[in-house]
Amino acid sequence: MFDGSKMGSKLTISLMGGVCSRKRDQQVVEEGMRRGVSGRYGKSGSSKWLLTSFSRPMVVHQPGLAICPSLMELCIDKICEDINQYSSFTMLPKDISQQIFNKLVLSHLLTDVFLQKFRDCALEDVWLGEYPGVQDSWMDVISSQGTSLLSVDLSGSDVTDIGLGLLKECSSLQALTFNHCENISEIGLKHISGLTNLTSLSFKKSATITAEGMCAFSSLINLEKLDLERCTGIHGGFVHIKGLSKLESLNIRCCKYITDLDLKAISGLNNLKELQISNSNITDFGLSYLRGLHKLVMLNLEGCNVTAGCLDSISALVALAFLNLGRCGLTDDGCDKFSGLESLKVLNLAFNNITDACLVHLKGLTNLESLNLDSCKIGDEGLANLTGLSLLKSLELSDTEVGSSGLRHLSGLTYLETLNLSFTLVTDSGLKKLSGLTALKSLNLDARQISDTGLSALTSLTGLVHLDLFGARISDTGTNYLRCFKNLQSLEICGGGLTDAGVKNIKDLPSLTLLNLSQNCNLTNKSLELISGLNALVSLNVSNSNITNDGLPYLKPLKNLRSLSLESCKVTAAEIKKLQSTALPNLVSFRPE
Repeated sequence: MFDGSKMGSKLTISLMGGVCSRKRDQQVVEEGMRRGVSGRYGKSGSSKWLLTSFSRPMVVHQPGLAICPSLMELCIDKICEDINQYSSFTMLPKDISQQIFNKLVLSHLLTDVFLQKFRDCALEDVWLGEYPGVQDSWMDVISSQGTSLLSVDLSGSDVTDIGLGLLKECSSLQALTFNHCENISEIGLKHISGLTNLTSLSFKKSATITAEGMCAFSSLINLEKLDLERCTGIHGGFVHIKGLSKLESLNIRCCKYITDLDLKAISGLNNLKELQISNSNITDFGLSYLRGLHKLVMLNLEGCNVTAGCLDSISALVALAFLNLGRCGLTDDGCDKFSGLESLKVLNLAFNNITDACLVHLKGLTNLESLNLDSCKIGDEGLANLTGLSLLKSLELSDTEVGSSGLRHLSGLTYLETLNLSFTLVTDSGLKKLSGLTALKSLNLDARQISDTGLSALTSLTGLVHLDLFGARISDTGTNYLRCFKNLQSLEICGGGLTDAGVKNIKDLPSLTLLNLSQNCNLTNKSLELISGLNALVSLNVSNSNITNDGLPYLKPLKNLRSLSLESCKVTAAEIKKLQSTALPNLVSFRPE
């Protein structure tokens, strides 16, 4: 049993308180599906993948500041440090047990042996998504939390139907997540049919779930969110959820065998606010079944076999604010129906065959805050139809035929915060027209024809937080203009024109968390010395340069660094691992590896 004397008096008080990548070549990658990203120097191989790759929390080290941990934190740390001394935590208040459990999980210290110490501790949350080694033998302790247990995440585990069955007595469960669990079948699903307090249920990428297995969902009358993304065997099973009147969110993205008749089965779910059915076989006819969903706010149809004819049905969705029609093969035919979607705030038309003629019908959508036209066949004259969209905050024009002349139509969009002009025809001379967009926080100018001259025209944009000059021809001279962007958090300059002299200007950007200087082959260890003062850095890429093992010690002050890429440099994985173990506590990804 738990021996309180081993804790000492410290717990007494605390216990009381209780360039080489083009977007048109990239495939659709749905959220959560990229378990790891390979690549060398293109954007897919740069540090952008960091945004969703990490689950371990980061200890933030701020230069010159020491944050004193609370007494509770000190106690929890000490207990975890001496975990072998305790046989059980049942005598502790459940919130303390919960904190100890969470700490062990986040530190990757929880084992099947340590898990036994939490038997009958009345834990409320067991979040072990993607945690290694989780299997049926863990489920006995997890289920022992009984009616106290409110949420469980066992994504990516080896738990089988037998293990899932042990949760059926945890009748208070409200959220259950079993994404990427390959050993769960319709037999296991029967065990959760009695968990009628569930409000959230997720079985993403569970190929073993069938239409028949969905029968277990029919009794979950309090369910508000259901996620069956990439469950390929569920066609025909939607008749079992048509009675879930409280359902507000349904995600069936990339369920490629879903047909129009499946939509007929859910047409009566009148409380639906979010419906994601991208990359399926849904057609215009199927969408006609959704006309009665008057509370629907978000509809994702990306990659579906629909035409502009579907807008007849969509126009009946009076609450619709977010619409994704990307990669649907739309043409200008029928686009006049866009003019009726006056409530839209977010519209994605990326990777369609629409031209300037379509944009004529968007000029009345004055509530739009985000418009994505990535890789559409639009040019300068089409942008004239956007001048009245004064609330626009985000505009994606990557891979279009927009040039410098068209930018004059954007000069009045003073609320614009995000603008992507990568792989367009815009030149240095056109960038002067953006100088008045002082609300801009993110600007992508990944285009080879952009140079130092264009950057000099943007020095008034002092609020920039993200600046992408990946393929631009920026030299050491151009980096002088970066001094105007003191708020930059991410910067990419990979055009090959920088030397150590240019990095001297980058070292004075104290807020940088992401820095990509790959493909600048003339950078040496001196650059790492200059970068060493950027203590907020989380991701650093200096691949394909003259960095050597001798330069690695300069990185020791970067205590927040989580990703380091030095591919095609004269460095070895062994030396990076040594640096990781001795100086960089948060480094979780590095190349070479």
